[in-house]
Amino acid sequence: MNMKFTEKLPIPQVIKEQYPLTKDLQKIKADRDAEIRKIFEGKEDKLVLVIGPCSADNEDSVLDYISRLAKLQEKVSDKIFIIPRIYTNKPRTTGDGYKGMLHQPDPNLAPNLLKGIVSIRELHMRALKETGFSCADEMLYPDNYRYLNDILAYVAIGARSVENQEHRLTASGLDIPVGMKNPTSGDISVMMNSITAAQHSHEFIYRGWAVSSAGNPYAHAILRGYVDEKGHSYPNYHYEDLISLSDVYAEKKLMNPALIVDTNHANSGKKFEEQIRIAKEVIMNCKYSADIKKLVKGFMIESYIEDGSQKIGEGIYGKSITDPCLGWNKTERLVLDLADMY
Repeated sequence: MNMKFTEKLPIPQVIKEQYPLTKDLQKIKADRDAEIRKIFEGKEDKLVLVIGPCSADNEDSVLDYISRLAKLQEKVSDKIFIIPRIYTNKPRTTGDGYKGMLHQPDPNLAPNLLKGIVSIRELHMRALKETGFSCADEMLYPDNYRYLNDILAYVAIGARSVENQEHRLTASGLDIPVGMKNPTSGDISVMMNSITAAQHSHEFIYRGWAVSSAGNPYAHAILRGYVDEKGHSYPNYHYEDLISLSDVYAEKKLMNPALIVDTNHANSGKKFEEQIRIAKEVIMNCKYSADIKKLVKGFMIESYIEDGSQKIGEGIYGKSITDPCLGWNKTERLVLDLADMY
């Protein structure tokens, strides 16, 4: 085997014992989980915003950003339910580039996975304690989910992972909403198969154990656009796309039909300011079609303190070092507008 085993990492139980949630924080998470379930079950009519930096690269600026979201949440609490993005592990198309805080707690230093595991748990815990927000993260590595399973409010499975069996089966054992993105090819059937698998019960191997899952009724779709064989981006958030997905859901007879629209990535062609127009267009389609209104539960928006992106080492506070993001001023205006429109 051409692989060097460099360090034995602590199991999740050990990390949780070292960095435990207090009963007060457990209560906050449980209350938020209950409200999120009501939204996805259609029992509460609020718009979910999974919103925040493309990648959580710096603890101070991420918490600064989330603290601003907490104040904004108070203004729109009757219409909008905010789940901040704290994405701590990032898929890389070629395997190269910044892989997130899990790998590099400091993007300017060498990878340190043990320090990364502790850092991402501490960051999610601080967000919960200081702002009252349980947050979202991407499930890049299913085995690592249990380091954060008592903290997270929402999990996304990315376009490059959605076809993977381990991701699907692990999602079937989660008790929070799991968003399945359409693959980069745009094949909706792959995403729907993934949702179907996640909603069913399974027997499988997880972290060296034989386990059985109950199925996750809150597994749902995320439309993020797609890329053709020549690398050109195409959106899939328009009226016809949403009606088509609603029809597919009806045919599949899945539980809690739901959609989160990813306003960036191929939907925006990575033109981050387009996220504003895209979100508003979808809201207008919700007003026009009862079927779309019932299906669309919210948006995934990439946003940070400063507009755009920067290279690692430039050192601009609150500016993304991965995909370009909406800055705070535009974000605040967008959230307030969405609350008025919804």
